[in-house]
Amino acid sequence: MTLNVQFHTIFMMFLSGVAISAMFDVFRVLSGKLRLPRWTIPLVDTVYWIVATILVFRLLIYSNEGQVRMFIFLGMGIGICFYFAFLSWVVVHLTLFLIRVVIAIYKFIAKTVEILIIKPIIGLYRLTVIILGFLLAVAIFLYRIVLQLLYPLWRLLLWMTRPVHKYFVIPDWLKKLTGKIVTLYRRLFSK
Repeated sequence: MTLNVQFHTIFMMFLSGVAISAMFDVFRVLSGKLRLPRWTIPLVDTVYWIVATILVFRLLIYSNEGQVRMFIFLGMGIGICFYFAFLSWVVVHLTLFLIRVVIAIYKFIAKTVEILIIKPIIGLYRLTVIILGFLLAVAIFLYRIVLQLLYPLWRLLLWMTRPVHKYFVIPDWLKKLTGKIVTLYRRLFSK
């Protein structure tokens, strides 16, 4: 391994130390803001370590074909110390800012959907109910007026057709069937 490759490797490990420290801060802030249940902490830690391991080994393979040497750990340690000394507060504040921005965007979208879609649908539904109720009231009113106007004509028609009523007799079997249907209906729906 040449000196150039060694410096390249130590620089890449420095960057990986900074990256895994930044991921640690992001995970820590997110788990605090999301108020995750305690049973998810081991799961989040496992995901963090898997992602960190993959990142470190990908950079190691890229920089020196995966050879593990002592200066690799030195580079990662220097990167972690540099991050926590100079960059940690920036990443924490940036993460908190991004969380606030995402929450603000979510609230804006939710309010926009409520104003542009949900409230017009509710208003249209209420207007439809009011119009249909009004039309039903008008229809009932007109029905009663028409019945009152036609009642004398109906009585006249009954009086004129009285001689032929004896020919329109309902058979006994139909009366019994009607009685059974009414009894079954009362048994099913009256309780």
